[in-house]
Amino acid sequence: MKSESIINGLQNAPHRALFNALGFTQEEMKRPLIGIVSSQNEIVPGHMNIDKIVEAVKLGVAMAGGTPAVFPAIAVCDGIAMGHSGMKYSLVTRDLIADSTECMAMAHGFDGLVMVPNCDKNVPGLLMAAARLNLPTIFVSGGPMLAGTVDGCKVSFSAASEAVGAFAAGKITEEKLREFEEKTCPTCGSCSGMYTANSMNCLTEVLGMGLPGNGTIPAVYSERIRLAKHAGMQIMELVRRNIRPRDIMTEGAFRNALTMDMAIGCSTNSMLHLPAIAHEAGIELNMDMANDISDRTPNLCHLAPAGPHHIEDLYEAGGVYAVMHEINKLGLLQTDLLTCTGKTVGENIANSVNKNPEVIRPVENPYSKTGGIAVLRGNLAPDSCVVKRSAVAPEMLQHSGPARVFDCEEDAMAAIMGGKIVDGDVVVIRYEGPKGGPGMREMLNPTSAIMGRGLGSTVALITDGRFSGATRGAAIGHVSPEAAVGGPIALVEEGDIIDVDIMNNQLNVRVSDEELAARRAKWQPRAPRITTGYLARYASLVTSGNTGAILKAGSEK
Repeated sequence: MKSESIINGLQNAPHRALFNALGFTQEEMKRPLIGIVSSQNEIVPGHMNIDKIVEAVKLGVAMAGGTPAVFPAIAVCDGIAMGHSGMKYSLVTRDLIADSTECMAMAHGFDGLVMVPNCDKNVPGLLMAAARLNLPTIFVSGGPMLAGTVDGCKVSFSAASEAVGAFAAGKITEEKLREFEEKTCPTCGSCSGMYTANSMNCLTEVLGMGLPGNGTIPAVYSERIRLAKHAGMQIMELVRRNIRPRDIMTEGAFRNALTMDMAIGCSTNSMLHLPAIAHEAGIELNMDMANDISDRTPNLCHLAPAGPHHIEDLYEAGGVYAVMHEINKLGLLQTDLLTCTGKTVGENIANSVNKNPEVIRPVENPYSKTGGIAVLRGNLAPDSCVVKRSAVAPEMLQHSGPARVFDCEEDAMAAIMGGKIVDGDVVVIRYEGPKGGPGMREMLNPTSAIMGRGLGSTVALITDGRFSGATRGAAIGHVSPEAAVGGPIALVEEGDIIDVDIMNNQLNVRVSDEELAARRAKWQPRAPRITTGYLARYASLVTSGNTGAILKAGSEK
């Protein structure tokens, strides 16, 4: 055991003295030392209940013969950070979380880890740490929020965002806006749609790093506490059998995750996070692989914002394993892979049942024959871009219109809210990529304003930034190369006709190669927006969105 190197032997008397200071007994020091990474805080709604989850994990570890010790991880609420400079700090926390967890785990000799994340970058950051450290590890999240209710219909956080645009357009009253404000987020937990947090928690199950129910058992259910106790007990089995993350997160596991990403209709942010996690495990995921998988994977779920269902409905329908069982009727999953349950994927899902074919459609009756996410290429995005195809209105799957060009989110938002964006336009928001932002801000506010103003079936939005999982509509992000490094999106001019062809995975601007070359010759890099602190350091190291916005030494792109 790793902890033996800091506890056993006469030479480690000073270490034991410090454990004594912590109140550890001799009996506790002889047991495997399990680090519990708690992301609990009092500012993120998805994390406010994590103290209870952590206590349950500690009990589980102790019941199974281990010694638990808790240390923290930070977390940003993307919803609270949205629409201002704070959003520049969201994606970058993924690496801070991974780095700080590595520091704590290596410095203190843990034999195994239980990760307790929930929202947005917290989940992928800890998955990155797990792959990097390769200590026996298991995940248990804080769980999803229950949906709210407005006018007798279930609603989620995205409804509040879109209500702002509806109010600005005079479609609802201030009183109705207040009702959305008060009723869309009724409990603790990660917001109730298939947004980034819930996408990554569901995919943690698919990867084999979380027990069944990790992604879907609501935060306020006592079953979530029982799950946490079982996770605490199961880490001891993983330590005993020396089952490590890289034994579980193999290339096949990531292919399964991409497959289920398409079947469930997860957030486009998964196209940033899965490559970054795989990179830490020594595996390369490329965007062409995603399209190949999407082409043969039907989309079976339309969870908010793509449709009327919420995570609680997926839970009641049988959860992630039920979707896996359904999709594997087509033989699309690798089922012989080891998971944190100690069993294979096939053994895990063998007895799963689809309890609601309205929520999880049978493979014979999918929402579409292809997956929920599409990767596009073309002269505007030669290295790729991403769209949540399952959340796009059918009439917008192919669209052409004039570019309305903005060099930051704020300018675009002012134009949308000011009624300056009209039917047919293609809004282009650039210099918001990983380097250019810096930090690759989410664009939920502009997309929600477009939807709220009734333009969702006539206006597209393209950016080198990214989108919240709460975004719906023809919202195309992660355009690579980004504007800050001279990508073609930097060369688009007001009025250029842009052709969006999601059906054929194409994104092009109707400008000749010669004209683009002439514009490139005149293009000058923009001065960095931020020159000090962590964001400046991040901008100097981060790669483009198509590679997962991972950090590399020097100025590699």
